[in-house]
Amino acid sequence: MDIKKIALGNQGLIVPKIGLGCMGMTGFEEAHMYGKADEQEAIATIHRSFELGGNFLDTADLYGPFKNEQLIAKAIKGNRDHFIIATKFGWEIDDNNKVTWAINGKKEYVKKAVERSLKNLKTDYIDLYYLHRLDKNTPVEETVEAMSLLVKEGKVGYLGLSEVSSETVKRAHAVHPITAVQSEYSLFERTVEERGVLQTLNELGIGFVAYSPLGRGFLSGNIRSLDDLPEDDFRRAIPRFQEAHFHKNIELVKLIETMAADKGITSSQLALAWIMSKDILPIPGTKRRKYLEQNIASVEVELSEAELQKLEGIVPLGTDTGLPYDDFSMGLID
Repeated sequence: MDIKKIALGNQGLIVPKIGLGCMGMTGFEEAHMYGKADEQEAIATIHRSFELGGNFLDTADLYGPFKNEQLIAKAIKGNRDHFIIATKFGWEIDDNNKVTWAINGKKEYVKKAVERSLKNLKTDYIDLYYLHRLDKNTPVEETVEAMSLLVKEGKVGYLGLSEVSSETVKRAHAVHPITAVQSEYSLFERTVEERGVLQTLNELGIGFVAYSPLGRGFLSGNIRSLDDLPEDDFRRAIPRFQEAHFHKNIELVKLIETMAADKGITSSQLALAWIMSKDILPIPGTKRRKYLEQNIASVEVELSEAELQKLEGIVPLGTDTGLPYDDFSMGLID
């Protein structure tokens, strides 16, 4: 199968209609996220994705830290040029490989971070390099200027930002063309629409990449009660999964599932097809082949105008499904 390709932004980057979020493949000890890792299954999932035409992999130096990039290096060994690798920097990681939980966008750190990622990915270039979060103590112009030098040096192909405002996008884009912005986006999380960020991206010819396109698992229908989440699962600390919102969200998921069943697909596939209908690139995260195959099959799902309206009627823009992060992480969104 060959997945249909789309242009991500107007700078020349061509990608499959759906990507693969790799964060969950290595666990994330720093934050008790995503449970136990199974390296063999993770690598098999990346290989299966490639067989199906899914060669866009999303990672970051933060995940592990470094373990995720190292896993990808193993998975793509001998086949580097057939993959599109997106990685991120900005969460400061010190020389002892510890995350300091500060954001660092200073030019010296940009240089240090990219060399580290190149080493961990065992490659001499990164296709798409994102600033993971805005460093509010460093002008974005300084960060992007430093990133643009990496493009000139051939170490990076295209530049991206994550979780930024329209204003930041415009300032960054004036220094060097931005190819993509990544933010959380799903039927349950449409802040980028409400804040006009998507409109800004469309006007500037910048692509949009949606992480957590299944509402952090909610839209898969696999979560029916809080008992379905392990005791140390980070989602238990997120407002969306707490009492005030949980049961209301489950009712919305049931309506989405009914609509999906009428169409002969899963609720995940319906949620992903909705995102792709907007020419947005979703990067659902999975570490298992079974779910990967389901996700990639959503590329074939066609939604009529009436179906799109019906789906948006279930979860209209502005529906309060609960914040996607705790207070600390919300404070780091631009």
